[in-house]
Amino acid sequence: MHVQLDSLHLLIYAAMLACLLAVALSAVSRAAAAGRGLGAAFAARAGEASFAAGFVLAIVAFILRWIEVRHVPLQNMFEVFLTLGVVLYPLSLLCRRLVGGDSLGLDAMIAFVVLFPAGLVFKSDPQHLPPALQDWLFIPHVAAYMLAYIILAMAAAQAVLQLFAKGDRVAVGGVNHELAAYRLVTLAFPLLTLGLVLGAWWGKKAWGDYWQWDPQELWSLITWLIFLAYMHLRCAAGARWPRINSVLVILGGLAVVLTLLWVNLSRLFPGMHSYASP
Repeated sequence: MHVQLDSLHLLIYAAMLACLLAVALSAVSRAAAAGRGLGAAFAARAGEASFAAGFVLAIVAFILRWIEVRHVPLQNMFEVFLTLGVVLYPLSLLCRRLVGGDSLGLDAMIAFVVLFPAGLVFKSDPQHLPPALQDWLFIPHVAAYMLAYIILAMAAAQAVLQLFAKGDRVAVGGVNHELAAYRLVTLAFPLLTLGLVLGAWWGKKAWGDYWQWDPQELWSLITWLIFLAYMHLRCAAGARWPRINSVLVILGGLAVVLTLLWVNLSRLFPGMHSYASP
């Protein structure tokens, strides 16, 4: 872990602090609402504003990085996690509108978590874009996965909260977390599928075959199969087994982490996606 004081990293640190403030204000809002305090609405609005400010700071950092490297910053782990932090706030707004419930605090915490590696872990040295990444499929393929991964992280957070429900209840604090997780996965699964299909198409153009049994490809497929199994179970049995449903969502979230981090960073998995290393 290392702190850097250039303008790019200072923007990332400021965005992280804004997200943490949003988490704290969301907690204050919930506590005030539970006690029927008068400050609940103000704290909620302040938390939303702080989260939005974090988004603005992150997108300025994203633009600066784009100018610096002269291509869409999606090549290495630093750029991937910066991009994840950028897309989180607009996805949070969309998902809260479509799914319902108040997940501002959760979403802001996820934003802080994904910005942390960009700010303090991965190196930000500019890199030349390899020929394989200069294809037009590069942006839609990676973007589809980034959007899917963020929504699936939100779903996994909802599933964790559902597991804390007592007995057979599926709601905590008036929010049906099992249903929220299901709705989020239904949003993310088409994007996950699109990323897989575009990756196969891109592989055919770049390497001459749709499938190379590359570790990144294999773990992406494993992640997709876990969520396919979840969708099948949820559609067939509904919410009769909420804890099993939640466990599958959490397993899928862990598979996302393995796909994004372990496969790229571990020397046990050398492959054609080595350009994604830090």
